[in-house]
Amino acid sequence: MPSLAIRGLALAAVTVLAIVLAVVLLGSRDEGSTGDAGTTADPLAYTAGRERAFADAAARGNAHVLYAKLPGGARESAARTARWRPQIERAAAAAGIEADELEGMVLLESAGREDAVADAQLVGAVGLTQILAETGANLLHMHVDPAGARRIGRSEVRAERRGDGALVARLEARRRRVDERFDPGKALAGTARYLQIAKGALHRDDLAVVSYHMGIGNLQNALRAYGDSDVSYTRLYFDSTPLHHAGAYARLAALGDDSSTYLWRVAAAREIMRLYRSDPAQLDRLSKLQNAKNSAEEVLHPGDATQQYETPDELRAAYDNGSIVGLPAAKLVAQGLAIDRGMGELAPRVGQRKTLYRGLREPALALLSYLGASVKRISGRQPLVVTSTVRDERYQRVLLKTDREATANYSLHTTGWAFDILRSYATRAQALAFEFMLERLQSLDLIAWVREPAAIHVTVSQDATRALRR
Repeated sequence: MPSLAIRGLALAAVTVLAIVLAVVLLGSRDEGSTGDAGTTADPLAYTAGRERAFADAAARGNAHVLYAKLPGGARESAARTARWRPQIERAAAAAGIEADELEGMVLLESAGREDAVADAQLVGAVGLTQILAETGANLLHMHVDPAGARRIGRSEVRAERRGDGALVARLEARRRRVDERFDPGKALAGTARYLQIAKGALHRDDLAVVSYHMGIGNLQNALRAYGDSDVSYTRLYFDSTPLHHAGAYARLAALGDDSSTYLWRVAAAREIMRLYRSDPAQLDRLSKLQNAKNSAEEVLHPGDATQQYETPDELRAAYDNGSIVGLPAAKLVAQGLAIDRGMGELAPRVGQRKTLYRGLREPALALLSYLGASVKRISGRQPLVVTSTVRDERYQRVLLKTDREATANYSLHTTGWAFDILRSYATRAQALAFEFMLERLQSLDLIAWVREPAAIHVTVSQDATRALRR
C-alpha cells in the first residue's frame, strides 16, 4: 500500500492546481444555494443534521483503495494488526486517545507490519505507524538513525540467506534500538504522542487524526480559509467546494496526496478490524467484492443480487416496464451532457437499433444529470460526452471482440447502473470540476468509478434517487 506517513508541521505552498481551482473554477454563486447544480439548493449539500450520515458514507465510499492494497488481503492484514492490540491499548491509554482509532491507523499505515518502509533510504515513512525520520527525531524525540538502520538491514538480509535465524533476531533487536521507528511499542507511543500534540493545536480528535497525514500547519491553513477553526472535519470537507468556501477547498485539493480523505480511510480500517473480530465471513465477502474490479462497483451491485439483461428482448422489456429509462438528449444538453454519436454503434450486429443501448436505471440517470449540471455550473457550458450506458449480454459479447477494455465477466453496463464519460475535456477547468464531482460523489458513497484509457467508468448506487430528492 502507498506510504501514508506523518506530514511535517511546515505550511505547504498553494500549488498550481489549487490556484486553478480557486481562480478559474470560482464563479458567481447564488447566495441562496450551497450547492453546485442549478440555481436551487444542492440536495447533497452539507448540513449539521447530515454530519453522521456523511461521515459514515465517506468511510464506505473510500474503502476500496484499502481493500485493494492490503497485503495478503483484508483478513490477513487485520490478523497482523490485531497482534499489536495490547500495545495499542497501552499507548492509547497513556495518551488519552481511542484504541480503536489508533488500531485503524496501524492497519491503514502498515497493515500491521512493523518493518514496513516507504523508501530504501529510510528517511521516509518507516515502521508500524509509518513515521518520517525528520518527524520522529525532531517532533517526537525518538532515536532515529536511517544510515545505521540501513547497515543493519543489509546484514539481516545476508543472515536470512544463510538461514541464521538467531542472528536475524539479534539484528532486528539492534535495529530497533538504532532506529526506534522499527520498535512497535515506541512507534505506537510516538504516534499517540503526535496525536496529543495535534489535538493541543487543533482542539479536536478528528482533526488530530487528519493532521497525521496532512500536517498540522496544512490543516490550520484550510481551517483559516474556511473561516472557522472550530468545525468538524466532516463539515470542512463536505462544505468546501469550488463554489462554496472555495479557498478551503483549494487548500485541501492542493495537497494532491489523498490527505483530504485520510480520516475516511482510517474509519474504513476501523470497520475492517470490527468485522475481523465480529463477522469474519462478512469481511471475506466484502473483500471479494471490493477486489472483483478496479472500483467498488460490485459492492454497490453484487452480481448475485443484481438483475442483468441477457438479450435485446429482455432489455426492451425493461424499457417497457420502466426499469430502464431512455436518455433524454435535449434535457441532457441543458444539463451539460452530450450523447456520443457512436453510443450503441454495434447494435446492428445484434439486429437492433442504437437507441436500445441509450438508457439507464432511473437513479443512474438522475445521478448522471446531477453530475453534468454540477460540472457545468462550476466550469462553464461545454458538455461532458457520455459514451456508453446500458447493454445486454449479447451486445457485451460482440463488444469483447473489438474493445480490449470490455470485461468478459460481470459487466455493470448489463445492469443499467453504469455509464462512461469520455476522457476528453473542453477546458482544464472542466476536467478539474469533473474530478471534484467524482471524488465528492464517491465520498457520499453514491458512485464507484475507475479511470479507463478513453473514459471514466461510473457505477451508480441505487440510493442515488433518494439522496438527490432530499
